[in-house]
Amino acid sequence: MRTVAYLFALVVATVWYSLKTIIAAAVRWPRRPGGVYDTTGRDWGRMILRAAGTTVTVEGVEHLHVTEPQIVAANHASFFDILAILAWLPVPVKFVAKKELFSIPLYGGALRAAGHVRLDRARAREAMDVYAKAAKQIVERRLTMLVFPEGTRTRTGELLPFKKGAFVLATLAGVPIVPAYIANTFGIQPKGSIRVHPRPIRILLGPPIATQGLEVGDRDQLADRVREAVAALRARVDSTAAHR
Repeated sequence: MRTVAYLFALVVATVWYSLKTIIAAAVRWPRRPGGVYDTTGRDWGRMILRAAGTTVTVEGVEHLHVTEPQIVAANHASFFDILAILAWLPVPVKFVAKKELFSIPLYGGALRAAGHVRLDRARAREAMDVYAKAAKQIVERRLTMLVFPEGTRTRTGELLPFKKGAFVLATLAGVPIVPAYIANTFGIQPKGSIRVHPRPIRILLGPPIATQGLEVGDRDQLADRVREAVAALRARVDSTAAHR
C-alpha cells in the first residue's frame, strides 16, 4: 500500500506542480525569493515524501546563508535525495540536472520554468558555457545551487569519486560550497525499482568551504577537500549508529 500511495502522489504532485510552474512562467509571474518558482519544488517534495511515509531531519542549518549565493554539494544514493533537499532545506534550492530530465514531458518544462540548469555532459565546450552562465545566475540571483559531484547514484551505498564539473562551477561563481551528507536514502527506493521502503532521512550540513580567489585549475584540490568533508559527515552518521 505504501508503494501505491507513493506512486499515486508522485504522478499527481508532478502533474499539479509542473503545471503550476509552467503556467506561472507563461503569464510571466514575477520571480522573487520564496515565490511560486521556489515553493512549488518544496511542496512537490513534501507531498511525495509524506505519501512515502518518509520523515526528514536537517542538522547544521547554521552553515547555510539565507540571502547569499552558495553551492550545496551532496552525495547521491536515491531519487529521495532530491526530494529531501528540495522539501526541507530552509532556503530555496535550484540544481544542475542532466539534459535528459529536461526532455520529460511536462516535468522538463517545469524544470526550465523554475530556473534549474540543464547540462549536456557529453559536450565539454557547451558544458563550460553552461557552467559560466550558471555561475553568473548563482551570483546575480543569489541562488543556493545543489550539485551531486558523484555524477550518478551509487549502486553500493559507498561514496563514489567526485567528478570535477561541479567544482568548475564553484570556482567560476566564487561562492562557498556547503558539504552535505544525506543519510538513509539508499535502500528507500533502490535504483531500477518502484517499491519504497520507508526510513527516516537525515541531512547533515558542514561548515562552508571558501572558493573565492580560486581558479578553474584548482578544481581537483577543491573536489578532494569537499569529498573529505562529505566523508566526515558520513562518519558522524556511522558513529551515531554504532553507539545506539
